[in-house]
Amino acid sequence: MPDKHVAVLKGGWSQEREVSLNSGAQCAEALRKAGYTVTEIDVDRDIALRLAELRPDVAFNGLHGTVGEDGTIQGILEVMQIPYTHSGVLSSALAMNKHQAKIMFKAAGVPVTDHVVAHREDIARKHVMEPPYVVKPVCEGSSVGVFIVKQESAHPPQEILRHDWKGGEELMVERYIPGRELTCAVMGDVALGVIEIATDLHFYNYEAKYAEGGSTHTLPAEVSPNIYQTVQKLSLKAHEALGCRGVTRADFRFQPRTGGEGDLVCLEINTQPGMTRTSLVPELAVHAGHSFEEFVSWMVEDASCNR
Repeated sequence: MPDKHVAVLKGGWSQEREVSLNSGAQCAEALRKAGYTVTEIDVDRDIALRLAELRPDVAFNGLHGTVGEDGTIQGILEVMQIPYTHSGVLSSALAMNKHQAKIMFKAAGVPVTDHVVAHREDIARKHVMEPPYVVKPVCEGSSVGVFIVKQESAHPPQEILRHDWKGGEELMVERYIPGRELTCAVMGDVALGVIEIATDLHFYNYEAKYAEGGSTHTLPAEVSPNIYQTVQKLSLKAHEALGCRGVTRADFRFQPRTGGEGDLVCLEINTQPGMTRTSLVPELAVHAGHSFEEFVSWMVEDASCNR
């Protein structure tokens, strides 16, 4: 039986709080079944004090979105010298900033879409790129605040001007790539399988990701062996380009051509993939032969500082 006290960090105050609470609860349950002593912490701004009182052996980072995914909580854990799961300060910050991540991907030879970053008022005033394109926050996850502007759209999305907009002032506008949605996880230094995601909704948005029946997953993805292996290689290359550790998930768009091949671009990498029962990465881990308990246990045993 493992002799470690694990603090599962969940919740927080980002727009992905509810998903994180769900992910954290399920990971905590799996770790208890695996024999760890587990304390669940709904993270608030007193997190350093709570960790100082608790002094766990390991922090399992089950947070999503800002604070948990952008290097902030990682910095706190580094200062306190508490080993933690997933990626470190710099790689987390780079991955969370889609603009900076794409610069790193391009330099590493990972194909990406054309994009610009502009103030939301400028984006709402007129098309800053010929449609079709996608508008998204530079630093958010789970498709929060994402809009697809179609070819026939007369004007950009005006929702980004709402007084309660929480997606930041600087937004990313990137070329819309039609086609199939593929995703692949990296576990340590190994690329797992490739899933194809399909949804009847407008796109693979927040509801499609987390609602029951919001999407269907085909594993292994029904693409040519060459495309399948290329997705795996690019996922590992993206993971390494940002200096990621532990588990990540890279998302791709694949536009097929006659003959089974086609154009493939990387949309982003996620350093804190969802761990709910509808999430992709646990499904990929099971496909690779790891039960959910084994998978989260591997992450705990992989935990460290200086990541």
